[in-house]
Amino acid sequence: MTLSPKENYIRTLDGEIPEYVPSFFDPYMMPVTDEMLTPNSLPDGKPFVTSLGVTYVGSAEINYGAMPKPGEILIDDITKWRDILKIRDTTGRDWEGYYKKREETVDRSKMCLCVDGGDYFLSLVSLMGFEGALLACYEEPEEVIALLTEISKFYTMVLKKQMQYLKPDIYILMDDDAAYRAPFFSLDIYHEIFKPFHKLHCDIVRENGCRIVRHDCGRSEQFVEDWLEIGVVGWNPFQTSNDCAGIKKKYGDRLTLEGGWDNLAAAHYTDDELIAHMDEYCNTFLPGGRATFSVHAGGFGGKPNPQGELIKQYYEDHVRNWYKTH
Repeated sequence: MTLSPKENYIRTLDGEIPEYVPSFFDPYMMPVTDEMLTPNSLPDGKPFVTSLGVTYVGSAEINYGAMPKPGEILIDDITKWRDILKIRDTTGRDWEGYYKKREETVDRSKMCLCVDGGDYFLSLVSLMGFEGALLACYEEPEEVIALLTEISKFYTMVLKKQMQYLKPDIYILMDDDAAYRAPFFSLDIYHEIFKPFHKLHCDIVRENGCRIVRHDCGRSEQFVEDWLEIGVVGWNPFQTSNDCAGIKKKYGDRLTLEGGWDNLAAAHYTDDELIAHMDEYCNTFLPGGRATFSVHAGGFGGKPNPQGELIKQYYEDHVRNWYKTH
């Protein structure tokens, strides 16, 4: 009997050998966005104001990823946040009705319903700007913690409502804290300021029987031990600026890896080079399980990938049943 993409992916997250290799060709996860929280994407020309009062915008130039509106700084002095921060009042809100409608968009027999959150560093950046947020962490860490504690009351309230009414299968701990080549801050700052809030979210999620996947772009490998400690079982997008082969060797039995593929480099491969690199990719990450086939067949910015069909055929011929042939 063939497992559904959902069952197969959960088996992968749990460290079992899946029936077939999870991939984007059999979608296994459906995110449910929440108007109470930070948006991940936005259409061009349709700004969105978050529950913290921050305006986010999207555009084709950034693949419609949602970003704080340039030039708008709400808090320019961290010591004055109490006079400035205004969090949305949710008194009388129909949480159950809202989430019931959101759940209807997901076929839960086939796909995991997932929600995301825990974006404390990015929330600080959205309020203060990137430079202001980093300076505040170094100069006034106590005030940063006080601000995030107030924000956390709202974020964890929403999280508990999600757990109560949506009962998600997957929680995406989503807080980018690294650039392509290096983290934005030290482990000491992470331990002092941000990890306690991440752990708080993970504790709530685990109490509700939900699995945790960490979304962290860039070179964020220095945080892996901390993620494992607070209950993370998967990592995406697991970008190639990290020591991907070394991470697979060290953590491959404890952390499901969704990534390890360089889409920018792949755009310049010939067909033969692409196949050779996919061979190497599979031989590196698939042994022992706890990996997905994360080679993207789609394009960027709405443009199709001319090698998309080749990638899909390679998956069907060489990857999907990898565990039955190796």
